[in-house]
Amino acid sequence: MEYSRIIETLGGEKTLGHPIRSRMDFVELGERGLTKSSLSHLAKSLSLSMKELARLLPVTERTLRRYGAQQHLSAVVSEQALQIAQVAATGSALFEDQEKFLAWLSIPSAPLGGEKPFDLLRSRFGIELVLDELGRIAHGLPA
Repeated sequence: MEYSRIIETLGGEKTLGHPIRSRMDFVELGERGLTKSSLSHLAKSLSLSMKELARLLPVTERTLRRYGAQQHLSAVVSEQALQIAQVAATGSALFEDQEKFLAWLSIPSAPLGGEKPFDLLRSRFGIELVLDELGRIAHGLPA
């Protein structure tokens, strides 16, 4: 996993509040909670509004609106957002073009049961399926 792309997707180390050097740092970040500012960067990287991003997370848009930019979200919301950031970072690196990656997210995929990859980002298991599919694409493996 290339940490720098995930960090960039979330607004950089300054936005995250400390350096990320290992997977354990992501565990700690998830437990401490991402800030609303990091979520804003994630939404921007996926060309989503905060309302659209909230639909992928276990939080309502109304709750997100109440948070200040530097307020930390719950561990549950943060961990899901970190996993979505991993998808965003992996996909943009693989497709080497953000627009192509975003288009791929919105096209129904036979290997994903005819679902749009974007729609699977609502759950941890769906995110794992999308990451697995990105891995197969990266290695040229059939579905």
